[in-house]
Amino acid sequence: MSITVSEIVKDYGSQRALDQVSFALEKGEIVGFLGPNGAGKSTLMKILTTYLTATAGKASVNGYDVVADKAQVKASIGYLPEHNPLYLDMYVKEYLGFCADAYQTEKSKIDTVIELTGLQPEAHKKIGSLSKGYRQRVGLAAALLHDPEVLILDEPTTGLDPNQLLEIRKLIKEIGKDKTILLSTHIMKEVEAVCDRVIIINKGKLVADKSLKALQQDQEQLIQVEFDYRVEEGLLKRLPHAVEAINQGGFLYEIKFNTQEDMRSAVYDFAQENGLKTLQLNRKNQNLEALFNQLTQ
Repeated sequence: MSITVSEIVKDYGSQRALDQVSFALEKGEIVGFLGPNGAGKSTLMKILTTYLTATAGKASVNGYDVVADKAQVKASIGYLPEHNPLYLDMYVKEYLGFCADAYQTEKSKIDTVIELTGLQPEAHKKIGSLSKGYRQRVGLAAALLHDPEVLILDEPTTGLDPNQLLEIRKLIKEIGKDKTILLSTHIMKEVEAVCDRVIIINKGKLVADKSLKALQQDQEQLIQVEFDYRVEEGLLKRLPHAVEAINQGGFLYEIKFNTQEDMRSAVYDFAQENGLKTLQLNRKNQNLEALFNQLTQ
């Protein structure tokens, strides 16, 4: 396993920030790490990067214990914090050379990470003159210099415009082909776009740990249907597995079913039996944001 977290507890005085959190990440996974503000995400990432020590429990990165083997853990991790710490008066290559010295890695790798992160057009410029998107690329390049097997990215796309978002998403997916990535973000579409799996914590406790596909399948099914005539919601709620029916205005209804069986045929049969025409009939799933709200409220 690339990352193993076993029954981690972290207390700040009388406040418990993490409460018996456990999970494991395999090589090549891109995992979205979600939770409301104050849920404990940053605390756990600081434990994994050896900045903080857990009150109880164990964690390891690439088989190295985060307490006993701090140097090996740091060598195994590339970390991009939420507030990307860059020296704005330095040139891109100058800054990456400084990072290479800190990592004690070969400076020949600078050109490699510049190419990998698409920094070539801006490599001759001062960091202070770069856009937010390119500054994030510089941070990623610095995190990749020592060729770590694990990347921990804390809000890597905050403040980016739509074009920059697409570029960074593509870059993360490309890097994730042979590295393990733990990605903390508040942007649910970001997770849906790049992640294979989702871990959600709330008030220090793990509340979900599933593949993105499995989470989407677990969600309640929504059927949107438009008839040619008004229907009582109570009649629609009598459909098999129906838990809610809401009129969306006019003759448009949204029916919630607690089943993964496609219920469009049942809605169509209902219309036929009651002499109604179906003007539109669509199935949709609640998005990850709705599920997140459900698990963390």
